[in-house]
Amino acid sequence: MPIEFTVFKGSKDGIKQEITRKDDLKRDEVLVRVTHSGVCGTDLHYQDVEMGLGHEGTGVVEATGPDAHLLKRGDRVGWGYEHDCCGHCRQCLTGWETLCSERKMYGHADLDQGSFASHAVWREAFLFKIPDNLESEDAGPLMCGGSTVWNALHVAQVRPTARVGIVGIGGLGHLAIQFAAKMGCQVVVFSGTDSKKEEAISLGATEFHATKGLKELKLENPLDNLIVTTSSQPDWNMYLGVMAPGGTISPLSVDSNDLKIPYMPLLLNGLRVQGGIVSSRQVHREMLEFCGLHKIKPVKMTFPLTLEGVKESLKTLDEGKMRYRGVLVAGK
Repeated sequence: MPIEFTVFKGSKDGIKQEITRKDDLKRDEVLVRVTHSGVCGTDLHYQDVEMGLGHEGTGVVEATGPDAHLLKRGDRVGWGYEHDCCGHCRQCLTGWETLCSERKMYGHADLDQGSFASHAVWREAFLFKIPDNLESEDAGPLMCGGSTVWNALHVAQVRPTARVGIVGIGGLGHLAIQFAAKMGCQVVVFSGTDSKKEEAISLGATEFHATKGLKELKLENPLDNLIVTTSSQPDWNMYLGVMAPGGTISPLSVDSNDLKIPYMPLLLNGLRVQGGIVSSRQVHREMLEFCGLHKIKPVKMTFPLTLEGVKESLKTLDEGKMRYRGVLVAGK
C-alpha cells in the first residue's frame, strides 16, 4: 500500500512541513523511520530551494522491498550524500561510485525527501548499518561530515607516521583531529586564536598554532598532509611553506572562488592538491567501524526534529553558534 510521511522542505518562503507519498516498496527499497539527523552546512545552501532537507540521517528499518536481503525490520541504519549510481561504469566498478556521472546526490536527485523527516525510502545498497558500539545520535553527523574528512585521509593515503596539519576546529575539523590522532598521527592544529587550544589537545592534537595576524608559519618539522576545513580558503602562501616535499593538501572548504595557489612551491616541492567529496560505500563502512572501535563521536548540540527545531538548528548554524555539529532528535 502507498506510504506517506512528513518531510521538512526548503522554499523561497521559508522552511515548511509537507507530506511525501511513495508507492509500495520496489526492488531493494527500504522504509526507514528517522530517529536522528545531522545538520550540515550544505543544508543551509538548500534551505531556499523546493526540496526535502537533510542528508545525515539515522533511523530504524520498518519495512523492506522484495529484493532487499541484507537488512531487516529493527536494524539501525544511516545514509549520507549519495543515494544511487549507475553500478556499471568504470568508477562504480572500481569502488569510486561517488564520481559516477549518473550518481544521485543530495540537492540534485530525490528532492521529495531527506533526513529532516519522519521517514525516508532509500535503496538498501546505499544504507549503512550502524555498529552496535556507536549511538545513532553520534552516527548522524558522521554520515556526511565524518565521511568527508575520512575520505580525505583515505585518498591521501595518510600513514600512522605522518604529521597531519588540520586548519580549523569546527564541524569537520574536530572530527579530523580525532580521526588522525586515533590513526597514530602527529596532529598539528591551526586556528585563529588560542581559545580552542585546550579543546584541540583534548581531542588528540599534539601541536597547536594560533594564526591570526601571522604572515608566516614556523614549525619545528614540516607537514606530510594538510587538511583544510575552514569555511573559506586560507592564505596558501603561509601553508605551502610548512609542507614537506611530496606532501598532500586536501581542501575541504566549500568555496565558489577559484583555487589560486603559489605555483613554484607546488612545482619544486612535488606537492599534491587532492580534491574529494564523501567516501565511497566501503570506505564509509570502514569509517563507521573505526569510530565505534575508537569511541569517536562528534561534539554536538541537539534540537527536536520538528519544524521549529529544524528552523532553530539552521539559524544556530548560520549564525556560527553551532558547537560543532547539530543533531535533530525525533521525539525530543
